[in-house]
Amino acid sequence: IANTGFLSLCAYGRVTGLAVEAGAGMSHATSVCLGQTWREATYCLGVAGGLLSNYLHSLLMESPNDPSVLKALKKKTVIQLKKQCCYVSMDYEGDLYDRGFHHPARFQVPDGQWITLDKERFCCPELLFQPKLVHQSSPGLHHLALQSLQKVPDHARRDTVGNIVLSGGSSMFPGFPERMCLELNALFHGTGCQIQVLASPERGIAAWAGGSMAASLTSFQHVWMAKGEYQEHGAEYVHKMF
Repeated sequence: IANTGFLSLCAYGRVTGLAVEAGAGMSHATSVCLGQTWREATYCLGVAGGLLSNYLHSLLMESPNDPSVLKALKKKTVIQLKKQCCYVSMDYEGDLYDRGFHHPARFQVPDGQWITLDKERFCCPELLFQPKLVHQSSPGLHHLALQSLQKVPDHARRDTVGNIVLSGGSSMFPGFPERMCLELNALFHGTGCQIQVLASPERGIAAWAGGSMAASLTSFQHVWMAKGEYQEHGAEYVHKMF
């Protein structure tokens, strides 16, 4: 058992920083200092890959495409649509209202029919920054990142801010790293702090890669937890150990 935020940082060769994860089931913003996860500086967002796929399907159902083709779409096909065609806008409101910035894409479904995606391409992943679009009250992932950083003690904040990493399959949308960087710099405007976001091409599997790296270290062999320890101390001991 290990915190995926910490493992994501490991994949980037770091043990201190902020991991912004957008996965399949949940998204997280997690601050880590010298390998220790700050639980009070960990925030969750119920917008991730699964919800984005459902949202894309609902958007397409309102599009001019043939309704019978859209209704027949299988979940696997919708996920392929999302991965191949969607991207993050750098100016959502501007792109939404100016059709000149729409970049339609065509996708052939398994039965040979074609679907055209228009504004759906950038409306879908916008949920990560604006959960209110599906009536969720949570702030966007960039705001959760800021909240996490604000909970980090002053002496560790500079190092944490200097190591912001992205991970998870839903961080793989084209434009996602640039938009996250743009939003965070807007939130930090006036502080004299220039935010940079690290986005590895392999960030989709960063937690797994980091787990492999951490498990191969000799120091890792000293942090196993025996069944007896768990039974003696309870579930809370997991957080102390990991």
